[in-house]
Amino acid sequence: MNTTTTPITEEDTSRTLRIDHGILHYHEVGHGPPLVMLHGSGPGATGWANFGENLAAFAPHFRCLVLDLPGFGRSYAPPTNLVLHGAEAVSAFVDGLGLDAFSLLGNSLGGKFAAQVAAARPDQVRRLATIGGVGLPLFSPLPSEGISRLVDFVENPTREQLIAWMRSMVFDPATLTEELIERRWAAATEPEALASIRQIYSREKLSFLRDVMLDNNNEFVTLREIQAPTLVTWGRDDRVTPLDGMIPAMRLIRDCEVHIFPNCGHWSMIERKDEFERVVIEFLTRDESETTP
Repeated sequence: MNTTTTPITEEDTSRTLRIDHGILHYHEVGHGPPLVMLHGSGPGATGWANFGENLAAFAPHFRCLVLDLPGFGRSYAPPTNLVLHGAEAVSAFVDGLGLDAFSLLGNSLGGKFAAQVAAARPDQVRRLATIGGVGLPLFSPLPSEGISRLVDFVENPTREQLIAWMRSMVFDPATLTEELIERRWAAATEPEALASIRQIYSREKLSFLRDVMLDNNNEFVTLREIQAPTLVTWGRDDRVTPLDGMIPAMRLIRDCEVHIFPNCGHWSMIERKDEFERVVIEFLTRDESETTP
C-alpha cells in the first residue's frame, strides 16, 4: 500500500558513486535506517525496474539505496562475469557510502549477493530479506525453464523471445502489461545491456552456471555464516529459481523464516506487490527483542 503522497521518480532519485572499478549508479529515497536493495539479472534488469514501484511503500521506513549492479543500468560494465564479482561491488558500495549498519533486500541473483555480503559482514548487516536466489535447488532440473528462456533471448534477441522469457517469470501472464513489456524491450536491446547479459547467460556458459549453482561447499558455508535475522521469500510457482531451492537456506541460516507467495512466480515484488511490501516491511522493522537468541 502506498503511504506517501509525493511522487517518487526515476530521475529525481538518481545518484552515482565512484569506486575503484568505475561508476556505480543507484537510486536514493526515504529516511531511516539504510536498506540496500539489489535487483536480479536478466534482459533490461535494473534497480528501478525491479523495485521502482515498491519505493513509495518502503521510503517512509528506510533510506532506500537501490543499486544498479555492475553490467546493468547505468553502472560500469565489469571486465568478466558479474557472478564472480557482484558481492565485492556491493561491499564497495556500502563502504563508499560510509554505512556502518544496514539491511539488505535482494531479488534472485541480487539475493545471492546479499547473502554473500551478510555472511562476510555479520557485524554490519542488521537484517536480510531475499526473493528467491539463495539456497540450492535439490529436485528441480538445471537449468530451469526461466534460465533456458533467458538464454534463448540472449542467443536470438527478438521481442517474441523476450516475451517468452517474461512469461516464465510470472504466474499470471496478465501481469505483463504492454507498458512493462515495452520498457523491458527498450532496456534489454541497448548494445551495452546485451553485451553485459551475454557475459552471464549463453549456451556456452550454461555449464559454468550449473557448476556455480552446484558448488555446494561455498553455498552451504555462506548460508551457515549468515548471522543476521533472515526472511527468505519465494513465489510458489517460480520457474526461474524453483521453490525447492529454499530448503537448504531454511535449514542452514541460523535465524531464518520463510514466506511463500501463492499463485506467484519469480517477480513477487511486482506480481504480489501489496503482500510483498507488507510482509517484508513488517520483518525489516520488527523489534530487535523479538528475534531468536
